[in-house]
Amino acid sequence: MTHTNISRRRVLKGAAAAAAAAMAPRAIFAQQASRASRTSLPARGELVIRNATVLTMDPAVPDLASGDVHVRDGAIVAIERRIEAPRAQPLDAAGMICIPGFIDTHFHLWTSLFRPLVRADLPAQGYFPVTARLGALMSAEDSYHAVRLGITDAVAGGFTTVHNWAHNTRSPEHAEAELSAMRDMGIRGRFAYGTPVGLAEDAPMDLAGVARIKKQWMPDREGLLTLGICSRNLGALTIGGGAASASRGNLTLEQLKRDWDGARALGLPITMHTSGASPIMELERAGLLGPDVQLVHPLLTTPEERNILKARGVSYSSAPQLEARRAAQLGEIQLGELLEAGVKVSLSTDHVASTSCDAFSAMRMLFALHSHRIGARVPLTLKRLLQLATLDGAVDLGIAERAGSLTPGKRADLVLVRATDVNMAPAGDPYEAIVSFAHPGNIDTVMVDGRVLRRGSKFTAYDHPRIVAEARDAALALRDKAKWPL
Repeated sequence: MTHTNISRRRVLKGAAAAAAAAMAPRAIFAQQASRASRTSLPARGELVIRNATVLTMDPAVPDLASGDVHVRDGAIVAIERRIEAPRAQPLDAAGMICIPGFIDTHFHLWTSLFRPLVRADLPAQGYFPVTARLGALMSAEDSYHAVRLGITDAVAGGFTTVHNWAHNTRSPEHAEAELSAMRDMGIRGRFAYGTPVGLAEDAPMDLAGVARIKKQWMPDREGLLTLGICSRNLGALTIGGGAASASRGNLTLEQLKRDWDGARALGLPITMHTSGASPIMELERAGLLGPDVQLVHPLLTTPEERNILKARGVSYSSAPQLEARRAAQLGEIQLGELLEAGVKVSLSTDHVASTSCDAFSAMRMLFALHSHRIGARVPLTLKRLLQLATLDGAVDLGIAERAGSLTPGKRADLVLVRATDVNMAPAGDPYEAIVSFAHPGNIDTVMVDGRVLRRGSKFTAYDHPRIVAEARDAALALRDKAKWPL
């Protein structure tokens, strides 16, 4: 594997050069990204996954207790009990469960860099103080290392799509570095262009930078990447103390409308945290809600607000592993209420600076909390939970025609889980096995867009030790620069 540094000419040069770059043809940026890549991704080919238990998440395509999945040139060709494809490479999946890849709809990949520094049990060294202090010092290359580390963790956990919630986009060069990392790693996902940590609250979003990135990067040449914006909060936050409020930004309705109008003029979807008093009625009165809006952390909604969300087509992303840590007065995870109201809901990790990238644990946690709070009043099956982590995420991100289920004609984003491992065997119902027993260590194979990125629980292309070493070096350099802890 060739080792090169991410192009400093591309991500670190001065304003004059950046202005010139903004006028360059998109093909030049594609060439630069290719030269900067540290990962040689596997080729797409033709293969048949044989003898797997297949959970399609598509009501029109029956599950199979034992069947084959035919993949060619990145697309699913057929799902049948037995497929004859003599030219295809066979991939033995006996004893494994084949599911669609997990889809994470809210992931702060830039904060992955701070895993060595964050302490969940020490507030002064917690997630918000660390990211507020060190995030303001990040270079574009730091962002590149952070995103690569987070995606490595995500792929190992069976995620094939991530919503890169980049609420520390310090410049267009930072955005380009994060998109380069996503492209280099072969992940499917949306990059949500945000505002830098510490930006003055009355400062507008860099919509010129957003437009530049859209022009240079969209449409993505392979159809894997899309673009949106992540908005600052409407009103004050109720988590993270002063560090969260100072670093994430709290906007007035007029300021929020200014940023959202700019995003909509560019045809881009919008996402926003609701980590405070519910803003839904205020957004509704201002006419700002619509199917292009995703909200995050469903904890404090009222029945009236949930009806509005359903009517406007707004989606909600839940990050149960971190939402469950919040104090009771800050609300409860309202999965049951949202499902009952018909609101679109999806699943997310949030970040891996102080929690794990583990969709299995997230599904189990949601099931336990739902059973404890609501029980049978709102039925919740294990199959529905797997849908939440797969197809519902694709619906949320607007990519359900390409991903989220095992459907002939869709792209081949899938995962094989070993049901013969000690924590799962002997496996009974496959949905029970996936939701109640599985963990990332049981994942044998991960395929994104027909590329096998992990097989036999090992990466096929990523240089994981180097990715970790580079991220650790970047984190420690930022720590020393910030003289952290203070």
